Amino acid sequence: MTLPFTEKLARAWHYQDSQLMVGLDPDLRRFPAELADRPDGVLTFCKGIVDATAPFVCGFKPQIAYFAALGAEGQLQDLCDYIRTQYPDRVLVLDAKRGDIGSTATQYAREAFERYQADAVTVNPYMGRDSVQPYIDYGDRGVIILCRTSNPGGADLQDMRLSNGTPLYLHVADQVARFWNTQGQCALVVGATFPDEIAQVRRRVGDMPLLIPGIGAQGGDIPATVRAGRTAQGTGMMINSSRAILYARNDEQWAQAAGQAAQATRDAIRLAL
Repeated sequence: MTLPFTEKLARAWHYQDSQLMVGLDPDLRRFPAELADRPDGVLTFCKGIVDATAPFVCGFKPQIAYFAALGAEGQLQDLCDYIRTQYPDRVLVLDAKRGDIGSTATQYAREAFERYQADAVTVNPYMGRDSVQPYIDYGDRGVIILCRTSNPGGADLQDMRLSNGTPLYLHVADQVARFWNTQGQCALVVGATFPDEIAQVRRRVGDMPLLIPGIGAQGGDIPATVRAGRTAQGTGMMINSSRAILYARNDEQWAQAAGQAAQATRDAIRLAL
């Protein structure tokens, strides 16, 4: 029986004592030489990262575009199977950021939750509630909605103010918390590069989980992120790091270095709590 997303996440926080999530973004240009020309190189690399970092994380977040661009969706499916079977207590988030009309969204939801059997998926709310509903209909799965993203250009739209003065990203947070999260399965994406905005979102949504990208290569500050994003219980966050862990080294010690980087990041998050 599959645990509901939020219950599985809470257990991962507790038993792993970690709020670190490792993003799996395979870039062949940064692979160690031993894997560069292997037809199964993407899967081998990602499995090596998963094995090395699993003791230090609450979950994994494969980014679908990195696999699709290489024609490696089959390897992504094998990777998801591997994570589910070898590390069933870690949360598996498919980072897809999908956003489309209901009939197409239904197919994207099937892809995430039936083909890849992810515990949760990232989605784009720009087209409104009906474009997100097909994901919500999978009541035991997580729906992680873009709110305030870590890229500088996110401000182009997300900081725009409604007639009542509320910035758009806080309106999204309000909508999700008040109207969309009817089954308690929603979470929000809020970038570590904007800790003040994280704090504002946290005040709006209570204990709703936050997926927080932007530490590591994007320069987000861990202590500021943790202070802004933690709940009163000291949890509530999936703090994602990808490149800083994946590519800590690209020689024969690549997996060991990734494990060490993950451990150091987890420890920094713990210390900030």
